[in-house]
Amino acid sequence: MRQIIKATLFTNEYPPNVYGGAGVHVEYLSRALARHIAVDVRCFGDQHVTDANPTVRGYPAWAEAKLGTDPRFAGAVDAFHRSLAMAKDRIDADVVHAHTWYTDMAALLASKLWHVPYVLSIHSLEPLRPWKIEQLGNAYHLSSWMERTALQQANAVIAVSAETRADVLRLFDIAPDRVHVIHNGIDPAEYRPSGKRDALTRLGIDPDRPYLLFVGRITRQKGIIHLVEAIPQIDPSLQIVLCAGAPDTPEIGREMAERVAAVRAVRADVRWIEEMLPRADVIQLYEHAAVFCCPSVYEPFGIINLEAMALETAVVASAVGGIPEVVVPGETGLLVDLALKPGTFEPADPVAFAHSLAEAINRLAADAELRTRMGKAGRQRVLDHFSWDAIAATTLDLYRSL
Repeated sequence: MRQIIKATLFTNEYPPNVYGGAGVHVEYLSRALARHIAVDVRCFGDQHVTDANPTVRGYPAWAEAKLGTDPRFAGAVDAFHRSLAMAKDRIDADVVHAHTWYTDMAALLASKLWHVPYVLSIHSLEPLRPWKIEQLGNAYHLSSWMERTALQQANAVIAVSAETRADVLRLFDIAPDRVHVIHNGIDPAEYRPSGKRDALTRLGIDPDRPYLLFVGRITRQKGIIHLVEAIPQIDPSLQIVLCAGAPDTPEIGREMAERVAAVRAVRADVRWIEEMLPRADVIQLYEHAAVFCCPSVYEPFGIINLEAMALETAVVASAVGGIPEVVVPGETGLLVDLALKPGTFEPADPVAFAHSLAEAINRLAADAELRTRMGKAGRQRVLDHFSWDAIAATTLDLYRSL
């Protein structure tokens, strides 16, 4: 086993710029690792922290990425530029560790320039997100190439679920012994019931009525459109709270707005919160929800389900990807089967999927005792299996083995 004194982490998202599960993962993993080793975080943004562990350095966007080209190319081209900048700056770490395709090339290039082993964490896979061509245009092929090239040369790959590991081995030319499963985690001391309800009133939610909650980005992957389609079938005793922002493209943003307007014509108690809320407010939303719904069509892990479970909220989720490794059906929530069109991530029968979501939500809405029992079991599962200290220890063992 090697001695590990320092690790450099590459990431797109890092506080205060966190909008998805990968950003949450890096935030908490870096803190947990810093209790054992020195950690250097390099991220997209203007962050600058030199007097703490972890140290943090942000890399600003490359203005020229948008000039003289298809504007959809900017995201991937900018990621390539920032990855090179991250890698060329002096590195004195024993290992480098990248998160998501945005910074995979930073790890590969750093390993060449500074002769250090590198690890990639797989939070999602580009071949399984074909809808991203809406967002990136043909630069989707560039993001896919960056991911594939870095992944197939990595010293080790961390998959956030067993299902994701199987996807990696199926889609890429990589030795099985280099692909390891280390789940996402959560801080149960932060994500715990407090009884506070002030955020609900401030956000226009009736604190005395039960509500269904969704939290996530507006993207094809998260299945938000299918949940909106299910709303007319959902028990009218439930308010509907959609904490959904950061649309992948203007097109899906408009589609979301049109669908929400249509269902509001049927029922008026649909609250759509489009802004990115402070974490404390989101924790209150989780805590007081009667049911949390995760209707994803592709989900390597689904950290949002952990967040809901930690706040003792029963979950209804699609039985896809790594979600069945988190949500125990009948114990911490209900799973909804989802058949996909061959070769796509579109439901084979969107109407039937929406109906199944509504049916599972209504079952929990009608049974407060079952919701309470599932909520208690969900928090206990989080405490037993998904602490960041345990995840950091396993990650350190992997670093040492390289």
